[in-house]
Amino acid sequence: MLDLKFVRENDKAVRSALAARSGYRVDIDLFMDLDQKRRKLLTKLDELREKRNVANDEISQCLKEKKDAKAKIEAMKEVSQKISELEPQVKELEAQVEAILMGIPNMPHISVPIGSPEKNQYVRQVGEPVKFDFKPKAHFEIAEALNIIDFKRASKITGSNFIVYKGAGARLERALLNFMLELHTREHGYVEIFPPFLVNRASMTGTGQLPKMEEDMYRLKDEDLFLIPTAEVPVTNLHRDEILAEEDLPIRYAAYTACFRREAGSYGKDTRGLMRVHQFDKVELVKFVRPETSYDELEKLLGNAEKVLQLLGLAYRVVMLATGDLSFAAAKCYDLEAYAAGLDKWLEVSSCSNFEDFQARRSNIRFKGKTTSKPTYVHTLNGSGVALARTMAAILENYQTADGRVVIPQVLRPFMGGEEYIGPATR
Repeated sequence: MLDLKFVRENDKAVRSALAARSGYRVDIDLFMDLDQKRRKLLTKLDELREKRNVANDEISQCLKEKKDAKAKIEAMKEVSQKISELEPQVKELEAQVEAILMGIPNMPHISVPIGSPEKNQYVRQVGEPVKFDFKPKAHFEIAEALNIIDFKRASKITGSNFIVYKGAGARLERALLNFMLELHTREHGYVEIFPPFLVNRASMTGTGQLPKMEEDMYRLKDEDLFLIPTAEVPVTNLHRDEILAEEDLPIRYAAYTACFRREAGSYGKDTRGLMRVHQFDKVELVKFVRPETSYDELEKLLGNAEKVLQLLGLAYRVVMLATGDLSFAAAKCYDLEAYAAGLDKWLEVSSCSNFEDFQARRSNIRFKGKTTSKPTYVHTLNGSGVALARTMAAILENYQTADGRVVIPQVLRPFMGGEEYIGPATR
């Protein structure tokens, strides 16, 4: 959430940022009008309250001196009546202003390219796409031939775009998760968290999924709980309504969770195999940092996610998203795209974002220390470190062999009992 005073005093910049983003319609004129009315009524209300306080003191003095206070009491009743009339009006205006404010996306960082997703900036490519001397298969063909992912039975027990990992496929999924958690906790200094997969409305609002994106979320209607779309939600909300000690910053968390997304807007997109599933596994990286360090921390976060792909031996590229492709809460975001040989496509497997104080303001997460005279909002960051199932797709396609096997990346073999490949006979 943006600071109300900032929006009030920088409405032109806010309008410009909204125009540069995609899919956001916010009536800034209405916001300004409501805020002005609220402030005028609030000033009047404060004056009346002060008048009532003075009258109370005068009445108390009159009664102490045994003087007639009837006229003053009557006058105070009139003031109290006016206060009672104004308070709900101010409260209603505050609610309207807050509702609009909650719908304004974050301000893009000055370094972010302006424009539609076509303006996304390719920062670098690491590694070259693998070449085969045979026609490579798509991951869903490989998975079905090796009997390691069962798409049909997943559809039977739940519905379309769900998956069942089986045998060596399930072990490979588990190996990927264990490898990433070990890497981030032992080498990158993150503290492992295993959070709930269900969160309340306050948590979803704090990280910015609600209210705008509720249609993309799975909700338990009877309890008003949501299945998490990413571990970002529960992990960031660990410190909701807290004041952190400055000396504890930066705080770094790594969490494995399943992630659940309805993908309500995926009609017409490539949804075959592992490309766009409703439930997938992910290791998420979350940081709480001092404002002045947040962009340095973003680059470090990106490097942590890149390390996963480097160790897996996957060619990838780094993309800086343009304003029209930024998420609601992000001020700046890099995507990591891994190459998949069978599909001959670059697949998004990670997004690394700096939210500055946008989420912290919504979640009321602050810090205090020697350099701060009063509690200050932290900056929050998160990134996929990395997401499955597209990483699984890239591994299956890039490590396939002509005889129908899949070579297990070297770094995953200790987590696979030392096995070197998955073949038709592998269990």
